[in-house]
Parts: sequence; structure tokens; C-alpha cells
Amino acid sequence: MSEYSTFSPLHSEHSAESPHTPFLMNQNNGQVPLTIPHTIALQDDVEIKKETTITVKRRKTNIERLLLILAILILIATIIVLILVVIRLPPKGNTTVTYNRKVVFIIADGISADTLERLPVPNIRKIQETGRYKRAYVGGDIGTYSQTVTISAPGYMNLITGTWGNKHNVYDNVVNNPNYNYKNIFRLVKEQQPARTIAIFSTWIINRIRLVGEGLTSAGNLMFNYKYDGYELDSGAYPHDSNSLYIYNIDERVVNETAKCIRDNGPDVSWVYLQYTDDIGHKYGDSEQMNQAVEYVDQQVGRIYEAIQYRQANYKEEWLLVLTTDHGRDANTGKNHGSQTERERTTWIVTNYHDTNRYFDEYQPAIVDFMPTMMRFLKLKIPIESEKELDGIPLIGDVSLVKPEVSLSGSTLNVRWKSLAKAGNVKVWLTTTNAYKNGLTDDYKLLGTVPVTNEQAVFNITQYQSNFYKIVLEGEYNTVNKWIVQSRG
Repeated sequence: MSEYSTFSPLHSEHSAESPHTPFLMNQNNGQVPLTIPHTIALQDDVEIKKETTITVKRRKTNIERLLLILAILILIATIIVLILVVIRLPPKGNTTVTYNRKVVFIIADGISADTLERLPVPNIRKIQETGRYKRAYVGGDIGTYSQTVTISAPGYMNLITGTWGNKHNVYDNVVNNPNYNYKNIFRLVKEQQPARTIAIFSTWIINRIRLVGEGLTSAGNLMFNYKYDGYELDSGAYPHDSNSLYIYNIDERVVNETAKCIRDNGPDVSWVYLQYTDDIGHKYGDSEQMNQAVEYVDQQVGRIYEAIQYRQANYKEEWLLVLTTDHGRDANTGKNHGSQTERERTTWIVTNYHDTNRYFDEYQPAIVDFMPTMMRFLKLKIPIESEKELDGIPLIGDVSLVKPEVSLSGSTLNVRWKSLAKAGNVKVWLTTTNAYKNGLTDDYKLLGTVPVTNEQAVFNITQYQSNFYKIVLEGEYNTVNKWIVQSRG
């Protein structure tokens, strides 16, 4: 046995040390306290404190890293949100917004369909081969409220508003009191997308200042971004002559300005008006002079089309070109127009757009169809209050119904149409007011909803007794309308 052995009683009243202090027993059974050096205990405490400090520092560092990462993520998210907000903000100041769909419509005055069809016009044929050609008509519905005289200013107004004379109120070339509540394509475009650019290139300043009504409050305070017109007022640069050579020279300038502006600026919606053919028609009628004038138009259209092709090739833009005329000519001499004879009513459309719809293919388009066609190409929706007044139908894209007819027998309203859709419904609306012409809203009543394929509907309208009705047929893809105007007894 060793000199000392250890013993650790739980408690001893003889021990001078704490009851928990261990001690040694010697050979004489003497108790020797076992004392642990304080230095060892202190070293252990220091090590523990060091480890604790290191652990705390590590945790603090990890927390700081997490906070830094979180701050960076918040900053990135904020930047993304700001970018999205800026992108969606409407353009201000000199901010430039570009669009890749553009429209040009050209009116070559007073060229009958049969004249265009028999002449060698290679540039126009080139456009036709790319797109489509078809005879169209002007003049509204003969013998009804929509009949419109077949002369220039009413024809232009038919085109830019998509309505007949009973709405836009232009029946002559004086243009005293046009109704601007029937909005033209320039106004519709600018009201929806103010950053879009509009242009006019014209041999007749009346087109801009009277028909469109540039700058007039009643016409929406519309201003063109590019305008080249009024040259006929400069008799110094263009002295007037009896053979209208000055008009030809102005047409040439208008075309040159058009081609240059399209190449350099690519306006979103452009109107080009050429007058020389109508002047020659009035003077010479169906003649070699008229044939030559049409061939001049072909050359001019070719230059404009080259500018369009340049934009398509270099700017990745899609362009819709619509070439048409405002009226035909009388069958006897070719010198006159204004009446409702077939040759005076018959016009035409040439477009570079090939994918026309069933309506274009199966029916004769009207000049009022061009505006909704151009709006659809631009992917802009016509507001419903304007759409209810439209007399035109788009020549591209889906169409639900065409050729509406309405008749009233006592209190029974008969409604018919031709369906171009295989499914869907038609909502039939009625109002006895015409507040829209005064810039107000009509109170339409829904008479009923019927399948578009029914192609007819009958309603009892005893509760809506009136001498005047506007009937609107609202399909899935388009809306058409008809009026009933009864003489007061």
C-alpha cells in the first residue's frame, strides 16, 4: 500500500476543509488535504473564455455577412423595380420611343378602276404581287341616310374616319363644318400612344387644316410631327397654268419629301395625297393624257415604296401600304364625278399586305374599311364608343359579322347579318338618341344576345317608340351598325 491513499467523504466534522474538499490519508491515518493548484483552474477559465470569445466573434461575423447579403439583395430588387417603372412610364421631354409597325396610305385622286387595271403600271403591280388588289367602292349606301357624294373631300373623310357623310358631315370640297366627334385615325393613334409620330404629305392644304383639323380644340388639338403641304399657295415657286403642270410639280415635291421623310424618320402613320390625275381627268377625260398621268403616279408610288423597303430592310420594321383613290369617273367622258353611277362609285385598293381576311376575299371592300384595317395592323383597339359608330370593317384579322340589315314593322325589329365566324355570339344594342354627334354618350339598351351563326334576330321594341334608332351589332371580333330614320308624320 502506498504512503497515501485517497478518501473523499461526503462530509466529515473533523475536516477543516470544506465538506467537499478531497484529502489524502497517510499511514498513521492522518488526513492531509488535497489542494488543487489555482493556476490550473485559472488556465482552464482563460481557455474557456477564449473559446467563448471566438465563438461569439464567429457568430457576429456570420450575422454581418448575412445582413450584407440581404442588403445587396434588397438593393438589386429595388433597382429592378425602378427599371420596370421607368420602362412603363409614358415618354416625357425628349424621350424617344420607337415602334416597329408603320402605316402609309396614299390617295391618288380620281383614277377609275378600269383605267388602272388596263395600264402598264409596273411599280403598282409589284406591290400587288406582294400583297393584294381588289375593287372597292365609295358613296355609302345608295338612297339611304349614308349616301355620300363621290367627290374628293368627302372621300378623304370617309377614309380617315371610317364613317360616311351622315356622320363626318363633309359633303363638298369647301369643308365648312366637319364633325370632329367622329375621330380620324391620327387622333385615335395619338390619344392612345402620344409618342407615335404622324405625318402628312399633301398637294392640298385643306386635308390638314380642315379635314384633320390640326390644332383645333374641337378636333383634339392634334399636331402633325411632319407636314409637307400648302405648296399650291406659293404661286411664285409654282406659277399656276391651265394644264395643271404646277400640280404635277407639286406632286413631285410631295413624293420626294415623302420618300426622304420615310427613309430618315419612319413616321408611324403617314397620309400622302396626289392631285394631278384628277386635274387631268377633269380637263381631258379618258385620254392619253390621263393614261400618262396614271403612269406618273406609278413612278411616284415606286419611289415611296422603295423608301418603305429601305426601312424594312434596315430597321426591322413592318410596313402596311394602302394605295387607293377617292372616286371613279363618269362612264360617258371620264371628265366628271360626284354621282352614284357604278363607275363613279367603283374604286380600288392596292396593298402590300397579303394576309387579308374572308371579308376582303368574299365581299367588295369600302373606303371606310381602310381606317379600322390600319388600326388593327398597328395593334391598336378602337375605343368602344367610337367603334359603335364605325361604318368600316377590318380587312385583316378575324371578323365576326358583316352586311347588317335592319327593318321595322310596327313594333317588331328585324335584324339580319352575314356571319363570318363559326362560333360566338352577337349582342344587339339599341338607342333612340344620337348624342354622339354632339360629343356626348348615347344610352344603349341591350335587346338580346344570339349566336352569330343565326344571322338574324327579332325583337319587340314597343317600349322604345321613336322616329330614330341606332342599332349596333357587337360581335367577338368586330362591331357593325345601322340606323332607322323614319319621316315624322
